[in-house]
Amino acid sequence: MTHVIITGGSSGIGLALARLYAARGARISLLARSLPALEAAMTELARHGHEPSIRIESADVADEDQTLAAIRRCEDAFGPCDILITSAGIVEPGRFDALSSAAFHRQVQTNLFGSIHAVRAVYAAMTERRSGRIMLISSGAGLIGIYGYTAYCASKFALHGFADALRSEAKPHGVNVSVCFPPDTETPQFSRELEHRPLEATVIMGRIAPWSSATVALRIARAIDKGQFEVFFGWTLWALGRFGSAVKPVLNWWFDRGIQRLGGRR
Repeated sequence: MTHVIITGGSSGIGLALARLYAARGARISLLARSLPALEAAMTELARHGHEPSIRIESADVADEDQTLAAIRRCEDAFGPCDILITSAGIVEPGRFDALSSAAFHRQVQTNLFGSIHAVRAVYAAMTERRSGRIMLISSGAGLIGIYGYTAYCASKFALHGFADALRSEAKPHGVNVSVCFPPDTETPQFSRELEHRPLEATVIMGRIAPWSSATVALRIARAIDKGQFEVFFGWTLWALGRFGSAVKPVLNWWFDRGIQRLGGRR
């Protein structure tokens, strides 16, 4: 039976993925910081008859020791990890000159190092078995810089680079590495993010309707099944991923134009 470990699995995209894999009959291990949120996720999954195959672990992925210990307990209970999905992440929008060093550090530590810590926990065993799949969840903000998201963009761009390099190292050992770039997605975190999103960012991003977490999760699961390396959502992100050097100047011009107009109205 497939063992799927999902960080950030208590809500949003992570929980949507848990629903999909639970329906497939997989063993699911969910990691997140909030134990009450994890318990609520387990209760929801149990209503569909999946409780015996669900394990929860409260851990902050920004802490390497916590992450390694939690994943070790999951593997002791359900066997080696077959699929790792790093969905844990945080976003705290704010202009660089107004964003505290602590807030900047939190985002990089959770979004980048949190994923690295989870990968480190399973990678050696995967390469030894010559089997395993890893999906790193970046963001559309990992493809182009966005006003008010210096820390978040930095963490998600770096995650793409990590995935790119790890893919080439893992492939000879039979381990498949993927990275995906979701757009704005309807999650509890997205609702909180909107409360703090700078007006300039809203002007250039606000017209784009968010995707549902279920739709994003389905696309991710299909990509894992196919062993697809890069996963894009919608034509704009696909174009950025495939033709970034040509597309970015046009988008940046459009963004700058919108921000300049906003400045004239203030």
